[in-house]
Amino acid sequence: MNAPAGGVQVIARAAQILRALEGQPRWLSLAQLADVVGLPRSTVHRIVSALIAEGFLASASPSGRVRIGPEFARLAWTGTAELWRSVEPFMQRIHDQLGETVDCSILDGHRVRVIHVIPTRHELRAIADVGATFPLHSTSKGRAMLAVYDRPAARRMLPADLERYTPKTVTTIDGVLLAIDQARQTGVALDLEESTMGICAAAIAVREPSGVLLAISVPVPVQRYECLADKIIRVLGEVRKETLTAFGDAAAE
Repeated sequence: MNAPAGGVQVIARAAQILRALEGQPRWLSLAQLADVVGLPRSTVHRIVSALIAEGFLASASPSGRVRIGPEFARLAWTGTAELWRSVEPFMQRIHDQLGETVDCSILDGHRVRVIHVIPTRHELRAIADVGATFPLHSTSKGRAMLAVYDRPAARRMLPADLERYTPKTVTTIDGVLLAIDQARQTGVALDLEESTMGICAAAIAVREPSGVLLAISVPVPVQRYECLADKIIRVLGEVRKETLTAFGDAAAE
């Protein structure tokens, strides 16, 4: 098949470059990008310069290294920010029954991003800002999402290096996979002070009607979690079953 010509070809090449930078933890040089996408460096330089001018890439001058820029992230965020609306009634039910913070997150590379929060009224509270990101391996929200996939797929989604956030963080692949296995069996994933000391959390994964995977989580200060743990797990389990009924095939896939 002939390569697309003119402007269409430029768009296709720009897409190659953006995909090559997706999920990269470090800035890439033009030479590295050219090697990855298999294009001449002069071509990569021209397209990268245009993408930087539009804000889709960011440059680390004077080194010439680049990464995904703020405009790309803004557009991506706009497309996902309202996904919580379909699950908000379920979040509200959890909040009403438990009186604790309830948040909703989406997958974002090796992390999860919070897109909606219903805060607790307690003065001592656990709450994340909308837009904040958290690791997959040590959070209940991340583990709940990973548990939707089979073990090999979940393993591929984990980063090579598992960062330690607290003395209780599990940092071995086998240990994290075991926690994910447990979440897959029970339907509820746990984080017992593995991301933040003093905070425990439980979460479920839900596919909203369009098929996008979300996590609904309940973060709680450890002082209250010890008394509420059984109720939190029960309520989340009940809500998970309700979402499967409400969203049908999209939620079950």
